[in-house]
Amino acid sequence: MTTTYRIAPSILSADFARLGEEVKSVIDAGADWIHFDVMDNHYVPNLTFGPMICQALKPHAKTAAGVAVPIDVHLMISPVDALAASFAEAGADLISFHPDASGHVHRSIQAIKSKGVKAGLVFNPAEPLDVLEWTLDEIDLILIMSVNPGFGGQSFIDSALRKIEQARKLIDASGRDIRLEVDGGIKVDNIRRVADAGADTFVAGSAIFGKSDYKGVVDQMRLALG
Repeated sequence: MTTTYRIAPSILSADFARLGEEVKSVIDAGADWIHFDVMDNHYVPNLTFGPMICQALKPHAKTAAGVAVPIDVHLMISPVDALAASFAEAGADLISFHPDASGHVHRSIQAIKSKGVKAGLVFNPAEPLDVLEWTLDEIDLILIMSVNPGFGGQSFIDSALRKIEQARKLIDASGRDIRLEVDGGIKVDNIRRVADAGADTFVAGSAIFGKSDYKGVVDQMRLALG
């Protein structure tokens, strides 16, 4: 079976003064999703975007032909539930959160899905995947962090490859259509290794927004993926 790959540029590395234009530009360059990193200066040592920014960007998240491009919200916040609901109402298409940031993981998943939004779980570099034993039947996305959350521009942590392989085996055994996303240090020269480990969705921030030619980078990534 042919794998459908998704490239999800993270606007954490975009020009904040021109976010609407940046979203349009990266979609024109071939982005499949827009990755939206939400940090609270509590769960992680940084502060980024709230639901109002998501709502403001929603009209820009579409192709030139008017086809909507999913907004992929990664919550690095604690607690999870209140803001998850706000982001769902602001137009998020997928919302992922860290299990250790929720007092009741099932409740948080159910709260997201009750809004008609896809739900995912995120795992930090040193965090085991144990919670998937109890939640795999309910989620739509697994996000493996290949850097420590909180800042863009970090280097890829190689041990994440083993975790990606482990997550892929769990997904395949489940028989469900669950996206396996990787976030952190993804570049043209390592995206193939990450795909070979089992990932099908790739978050890239500075690797794309740090270059002058967004399309050139996205095209190179697709070429590497084959």
